[in-house]
Amino acid sequence: MKKFLITGSNGLLGQKLIAILLQKKHAIIATSRGKDRLNIQHPNYYYEEMDIAHFAHTQYVIEKYLPDVIINTAAMTNVDACELNPYECYMQNTKSVEHLTAILSTLQNNNYTPHLIHLSTDFIFDGTKKMLIEEDSPHPLSVYAKSKMEAEKIVQRSLLKKWAIVRTILVYGLAKNMSRTNIILWIKQSLEQNKTISIVTDQYRTPTLAEDLANGCILIAEKDATGIFNISGKDFMSIYDLACKVADFFHLNKNLIQSSKSTDIQQPAKRPPITGLDITKAQKILGYHPHSFEQGLQIIADQLQQTSANA
Repeated sequence: MKKFLITGSNGLLGQKLIAILLQKKHAIIATSRGKDRLNIQHPNYYYEEMDIAHFAHTQYVIEKYLPDVIINTAAMTNVDACELNPYECYMQNTKSVEHLTAILSTLQNNNYTPHLIHLSTDFIFDGTKKMLIEEDSPHPLSVYAKSKMEAEKIVQRSLLKKWAIVRTILVYGLAKNMSRTNIILWIKQSLEQNKTISIVTDQYRTPTLAEDLANGCILIAEKDATGIFNISGKDFMSIYDLACKVADFFHLNKNLIQSSKSTDIQQPAKRPPITGLDITKAQKILGYHPHSFEQGLQIIADQLQQTSANA
C-alpha cells in the first residue's frame, strides 16, 4: 500500500484519482482549497485544506504525512481567466510547483524518495503539429500555457530523484459538486435546453476521459515511471465533430450546433489550433489503454443515470 497525496482533490481529476485509489486500497491524503466536497468516511482517507501557493502550509502538510506519491492536479485552468489575471495564474500554476519541488527535494533522503507526478497540458504547444510526442519542443501562446511550461521546467530542473510530467488534453467527465463544467456536459446541457451553440471547426484535439487520465497517473505511480508521458484519449477530432458526436449519442438536435472559426470568437487567450497527443510511449511503457470517445460518452451516460437514480 502506497500513501498518495492529491492536490486539487475537489476537482474532476482529483475525485477520479481518489475513487480508483480507494478501490486499490491505497492511503490517500486529499488536499484542496476550501472544504472537502467528497466528505468520504474511510480509514485510509484523510483531508487537509491546503493552498499549494502557500509555502508554509504546504510544507506542514507534506511533512505531516510524508507521502510516497504526490499527484499535483491543482491548477488555475480557465485559460481566459489566466490571461486576465496573470499574477494569480503564476502563483497557482508555477510558483506552487516551485514550492512543491523545493519541499520534497529537502525531505528526500536514503529512506524517503517521494515520487512527484505533475499534470501539464497540450496548450504548451502552438498547434502547428497534428500529433505531438513527448520530445516535441513547446511554444506557448497564452499566459496559461507559459505558466504550465515554466512549471514543467521547474520539475525537470529540480533535485528530485523521481518525477513524472503528465501532459493531457481536453479532459471531460462527471464529478460531485463540480465548480466548473467541461465541454461534453456543456454541449449536452445546452442542446437539452434547445440553445443554439457556436462550435469551432478549426480546432482539433484528442479528448480525454477523466477516468482514463486518473488511471494513467496511477500506472506511473505503480510502475515508478519517470519522465514525460502523454496521457489522453486516442480519438483525434475537431471540436465541431466532437459536439456532433455528443448530439448523436444523446439523441439531441444537431441542427442547434452552428459551425464557426476561431477568429469569429472573441476570447482573451489564444488557443493552439491543432493539438493531438501521441500516446504510444504510455501504451508501451505503462500499459495505458484509454476508452474510445463513444465508450467515454457511455460511461458518462451510465453515471448520470446512477446519479438520477440515487437522487
